[in-house]
Amino acid sequence: MPQTFYALAVLACPVGMGLMMWLMMRGNRPTDQQRGLEAGPSATDAELARLRAELDQLRAEQRDHPRDQQRDQQRDQESRSRADRTS
Repeated sequence: MPQTFYALAVLACPVGMGLMMWLMMRGNRPTDQQRGLEAGPSATDAELARLRAELDQLRAEQRDHPRDQQRDQQRDQESRSRADRTS
């Protein structure tokens, strides 16, 4: 009987480890929904193009807004006058 217990104890570790490895590998497989999202690079490319266009539009609006330009010029003048006073 004690020999059977030792044999079970010796086999429990590798069998348990193999089972855990198998379960972990199974958990890393992408689901059907994830595979569908990854399979559509054209949708991803279209979204990327749309976001780039939106970013360009926002940058153009920011660049063309006169109040922001005046505020930026004012800040530049203030920082120059501070630099002149400290030197």
